[in-house]
Amino acid sequence: MRLETFTGAPEQVETPLMVVLVPSELDFKELAGLSRGVGGVLSRAVSSGDFQGRERDRFLGYRRGSRGPERVMFAGVGPLDGLTGEKVRAAAGRAVRSAEASRLESLALCLSQLGSEVDPRWFQAAAEGLVLASWRFDELRSAPAAGTESEDWPPRVESAVVVAKPSQGLDRAVEVGQAFAAGENRARTLQARPGNVATPTQLAAEAVGIADDAGLRIEVLGPAEMEAEGMGALLSVAQGSDEEPRLIVLRHDGGDPATAPLVLVGKGLTFDAGGISIKPAKGMEDMKYDMSGGAAVLGAMLAIGRLGIPANVIGVVPSSENLLNGSATKPGDVVFSRAGKSIEVINTDAEGRLILADALDYAAEWNPAAIVDCATLTGACVIALGHHRSAVLGSDEDLVAEVQSAGDRAGQPCWPLPLDEEYRKQLKSDVADLKNVGGRPAGTITAACFLSEFVGGVPWAHLDIAGTAYGKTKKSYLRDGPNGTPCRLLLEWVRARAGF
Repeated sequence: MRLETFTGAPEQVETPLMVVLVPSELDFKELAGLSRGVGGVLSRAVSSGDFQGRERDRFLGYRRGSRGPERVMFAGVGPLDGLTGEKVRAAAGRAVRSAEASRLESLALCLSQLGSEVDPRWFQAAAEGLVLASWRFDELRSAPAAGTESEDWPPRVESAVVVAKPSQGLDRAVEVGQAFAAGENRARTLQARPGNVATPTQLAAEAVGIADDAGLRIEVLGPAEMEAEGMGALLSVAQGSDEEPRLIVLRHDGGDPATAPLVLVGKGLTFDAGGISIKPAKGMEDMKYDMSGGAAVLGAMLAIGRLGIPANVIGVVPSSENLLNGSATKPGDVVFSRAGKSIEVINTDAEGRLILADALDYAAEWNPAAIVDCATLTGACVIALGHHRSAVLGSDEDLVAEVQSAGDRAGQPCWPLPLDEEYRKQLKSDVADLKNVGGRPAGTITAACFLSEFVGGVPWAHLDIAGTAYGKTKKSYLRDGPNGTPCRLLLEWVRARAGF
């Protein structure tokens, strides 16, 4: 979506639809111009009680003159002291849905009524909501014949104008919001592609394109390079598939060369049948989403590069399939990780932690300032936190708090779980250094305990996004399916670390 900004009188904007965010502290003086443009009907709607600026209040008027917005929708957002970035993001998403319902390709979103000292984060959130809501996955569908209409193929909302009072932070905030949302939309596109399209090789090719677009350095390791690195855990997952694995490394050199990098690691399991411990058939098609963590990291790196964030950031995505053939890893097999630790594979469906183990060990050798990984890792996380929050665990309390705060700012909240030593005992193996599962109790925690074995002394946080990366949604700026979580969370964390 193309975004522009405008700081003049809202009634001067030529647009097929203007959505005006109106707080419950109604100011008719501020709204007079727009109200006159639609015949002054707003005052009657207010006096009748039909519109009070309450959250989700709606009132639509049509232009009476020859200039200005063709339609004006007044959209309530509730009291200003309760307004948040997430509410603005959601209101922007509803504006796009209104444009889609009228089969319009552009709109304007007016924030002028929110006061003269608008929090720049609201401008960013508005841009994010507009761009995120405009995303749609159509690349594998046949378009309707020219000249025909289809309810399943409405016109795409291609552009929007953010209208506000003059503010020094407006243009920059909109630029950041657009880049953050574009990165997350790229992640959603990667998530949406089925397993026969989004193979590890294709994901690596996509990463090359992202590197070219964003000015990043890239390195891709194949099976031979992984073998030379001793990445036996990652290779053990891939050996049941005809598709070769890949380890993708993207580098953004935006900071002082002497400054330790921030590392983002994302699980890139492009399809997960469970291996020999095969999953049930029902719902298995959703296992194309098992690369959601890797998609989020790729999307975040795209935005980081485009914005030129002043930090050294490395994105790492271990990618493979988890299928089953005569060469597949069997329950009870022992594999050797890059770190030299032997792992008894109790359940081949606990494969994400195996590919992450080698990736984390690889990243830890760069002596980074911190590592944050994200993965659709455990069904236990869905039981614990549902679909509203991701779990965050880690070796450093301050880092965990940073990640949680970034999630709140991004509208992608997470909740901390403990990572105490007693949980590590559940991973004790009779034949190897540790086993890859610790049983049903505290499954999310023991999975994180397993990962903690491979980060050395580096400050590290782990996000389990099994319940938040995809699925049904009630958020206006998303669609059912891929959510892109935690792409914007990662970006907010990097941004805060960089002071950007």
